[in-house]
Amino acid sequence: MQRRFERKLIRACLPFFLLIACVAPAAQTEPVVQVDSVLTWSHPASWFGGFSGVEVNADGTRLTAVSDRGRFVQARMVREAGRLVALELEENAPLKGADGKALRGQMRDAEALALDDTGQLYISFEHDHHVARLAPETGVTTPLPGHDDFAGFAPNAGMETLAAHPDGRLFAAPEGGGPTSGPIPLYAFDGTTWTIAAEIPRQGPFLPVDADFAEDGTLYLLERTITPLGFRSRIRSFDLTAPGLGEVTLLTSGPGQYDNLEALSTWQDAAGQTRLTLLSDDNFFVMQRNEVVELILAKPGVEG
Repeated sequence: MQRRFERKLIRACLPFFLLIACVAPAAQTEPVVQVDSVLTWSHPASWFGGFSGVEVNADGTRLTAVSDRGRFVQARMVREAGRLVALELEENAPLKGADGKALRGQMRDAEALALDDTGQLYISFEHDHHVARLAPETGVTTPLPGHDDFAGFAPNAGMETLAAHPDGRLFAAPEGGGPTSGPIPLYAFDGTTWTIAAEIPRQGPFLPVDADFAEDGTLYLLERTITPLGFRSRIRSFDLTAPGLGEVTLLTSGPGQYDNLEALSTWQDAAGQTRLTLLSDDNFFVMQRNEVVELILAKPGVEG
């Protein structure tokens, strides 16, 4: 995230944001997802906000998130007839280094979160570009081995995307990492080393900000761009085993339709529906919000 640029652009475009808030644009989306709920999550503590990574448990009752100011939080997801209606904060703690001390400054800039099938949490960081294991009971992060490419990432264009595959591998992608017209490298960690497993084609001005795998191995990629009229989001899905990666665009939002969506988690509800839970980063800016958006993937041939 190029955070300084984002804040300057947001302030410069404040009149446009106010206009968008009054006149919401129509969604530019394929009829393969339906919006089930949109709500704002708030809390009075000064540390609350800046959420960039999220994971939802298997039954959609608990949410875990990390903030780019080095905070780890857990919340209960309150539902009515399956629909998300509120979040209740339960736990929060500062992220810590392997020495047990709270991370500070740029070292605490957590950007993504992943949960594997064993219950192990992983977290990625910008500036000090690396991926680490996260112990939720203590907040301690233990770095994994890196890839030679990681050191070359720009300070604000690092490991925005992190996802655990059902086969146990961990996947990560940078927000930047190459020419605007070049593909996005998708790195895979097998428990020992990182390799480039695939290259995701770039389409337009959108940059990757998070991803997650469904149980069938489908990769869902959340992307974002900034316009004078507000943030835009896009979700694409990929089959890493298919020719051309089986790319499908599921959603492309209009300017200002949603806030700064930066985190994505996919899970399956009791009805067998695939849900995508998205969380926004408010940049600790008064004109933004910590927004939670939950989508349901429609079955083929069914409009959302």
